[in-house]
Amino acid sequence: MQIGIIACDALKDEIEALTRGSQDVVTREYLDFGYHLDPPRMRQILVDKVNSLAGKVDLVFLGYAYCQSLKGLPSALAVPTVMLEYEDCIACLLGPDMYASQKHRGKITWFYPSGWAKYGIEGLIRLFKLDSMRHEGYEPEYFLKLMFNGFSRCLFIDTKVGGIATSEANSHQFARVLGLEHDRTSGTLNNLEETWNKVLSKAAALELLQNPKIIVEGNCDTNNPERPVGVG
Repeated sequence: MQIGIIACDALKDEIEALTRGSQDVVTREYLDFGYHLDPPRMRQILVDKVNSLAGKVDLVFLGYAYCQSLKGLPSALAVPTVMLEYEDCIACLLGPDMYASQKHRGKITWFYPSGWAKYGIEGLIRLFKLDSMRHEGYEPEYFLKLMFNGFSRCLFIDTKVGGIATSEANSHQFARVLGLEHDRTSGTLNNLEETWNKVLSKAAALELLQNPKIIVEGNCDTNNPERPVGVG
């Protein structure tokens, strides 16, 4: 069974930590976070990316949450696909309940998972193209402060994978430059792992449908010899 991974670069370290040992993964592609700035375009790019794998893989693990424009996306694709069934990647990394709790603490919070924070302020400047007015005397930090006016808190999310020390240092720098309160919390890989397990289960089911002869003798329902145990 051949599996393809197409995911947001912001989740690369976490997804790699979960899938690195899988022999079934034959292709991996991590896309720039900047596509989130244009949700309709991002959706079309993902449709094209997944559909381009038709005939090359049996199943795709789409490392994206709903992110404003992606709900229901698997049903529009040419390859069987499993995606993250969460509001966005922050909800996936914190869990929906913790995410809601952190959002309702009376402060407007910039959620900064380690996968984003590893690029630091320079990454945000490139993402939002904030250096385009340097020739007129405007430093990127000027526009960054305008963009984040109203935010009062930066919450670093430690997922325990990747270069956490560098990511957290970048998070502190971001908060310091913008004058934000800095806080940290632990993320979880449980929700990503649960989705990855769904991918593996779906892959096994597809393999069974494609290759019914893999049902070995002795692994059948004794009341119905042609029906494998555990298959509805």
